Amino acid sequence: MIAIGLEGSANKLGVGLILHPDNGGPAQVLSNIRHTYVSPPGEGFLPKDTARHHRAWVVRLVKQAIKEAGVSIDDVDCICYTKGPGMGAPLQSVAVAARMLSLLWGKELVGVNHCVGHIEMGRLITGAPNPIVLYVSGGNTQVIAYSSQRYRIFGETLDIAVGNCLDRFARTLHISNDPAPGYNIEQLAKKGKRLVDLPYTVKGMDCSFSGILAAVDALAASWGLAGEEKEGEETPATDAEGNPLPTRADLCFSLQETIFAMLVEITERAMAHVGSKEVLIVGGVGSNERLQEMMGTMARDRGGSVYATDERFCIDNGIMIAQAGILAYKTGFRTPLEDSTCTQRFRTDDVFVKWRED
Repeated sequence: MIAIGLEGSANKLGVGLILHPDNGGPAQVLSNIRHTYVSPPGEGFLPKDTARHHRAWVVRLVKQAIKEAGVSIDDVDCICYTKGPGMGAPLQSVAVAARMLSLLWGKELVGVNHCVGHIEMGRLITGAPNPIVLYVSGGNTQVIAYSSQRYRIFGETLDIAVGNCLDRFARTLHISNDPAPGYNIEQLAKKGKRLVDLPYTVKGMDCSFSGILAAVDALAASWGLAGEEKEGEETPATDAEGNPLPTRADLCFSLQETIFAMLVEITERAMAHVGSKEVLIVGGVGSNERLQEMMGTMARDRGGSVYATDERFCIDNGIMIAQAGILAYKTGFRTPLEDSTCTQRFRTDDVFVKWRED
């Protein structure tokens, strides 16, 4: 079976094709193409602009993905698309494209939960059988464990997602959004040397990031670090007593260390609860090397290991939608044309994971 997946829940439009051999062999990624809408430094991406980008690019990405996969339209068994969660207008644009392809090609639709797509792609690439999952991205932050054909949410953010926290601080510092604000924060944090005290907010199994963002924004403003980077900034500013103030790199370093420590804490608690020694990190923030390093230290102390993927499969992509979709399709799941809607709120634990056996 071959499935094509369309992803467009945020600023990344992805199209991918995956092959599941009839003999039960390992799945093969035939193509995985992505195009990102990049907004100017200091700005986020608006839903209407992102949706316009997706509509402009979706046809050429579908053509390119099919050509790269070396298959014909007749070879495709189903069309998988992101049903949610995500930003409304971009989701609608991709859903319309999926319906158009379904009618044009005469293929059945499969609506896919974005979060489950990340999990199933992570399991496929890493081979992790049944890990605790830390799902961290621009719109979601969840600690998840599988049980009784559901992905159960053990803990999550109480306000904004961890990726959104990083992205918004990048806007405060006018850091470039190309290729991604979180990536540029990570590179700047590697130059940081001073750990600034920031709020650490873990409430049971849940986290809160809005207070940390407000605190680090206030520090950046008070120290004259907000806004565009100034010439000569390699020479740290000083306070009234002549002591050097933290730099932009120090603030990025401190923000990462604090929020990642929070994520490691709630993940370790989930591992202890279910008796697991494996952690799978998925979502765009999951490609952060420092997060992987901190999680790895914790897992090794428990005699366990960490599974993660690179940016090809961590960051939103079409192949993860194709993978989760074809797994559901093989169990008989279909999305009728009249039900091929999208929703901004579609929880991970709402999905019946029929393709997994306890």
